[in-house]
Amino acid sequence: MDSNLHSPQRRLIELRMEHADLDALIDRTSHEVVLDELMMRRLKKRRLGLRDEIARLEHELTPDEPA
Repeated sequence: MDSNLHSPQRRLIELRMEHADLDALIDRTSHEVVLDELMMRRLKKRRLGLRDEIARLEHELTPDEPA
């Protein structure tokens, strides 16, 4: 049971959830009149990092297909 808490599949789900939360926050914040450019850059950079980590984990979890 404990190993399930730290499995790559669970980490992938957590990363996807965090990415979706950031995406929603960025969308909401970008429509506001008062815009903090530094905060937006940090949020977008974090979102991009999450996307890269998700892609890396998906690649690790997907078995290579024979040629």
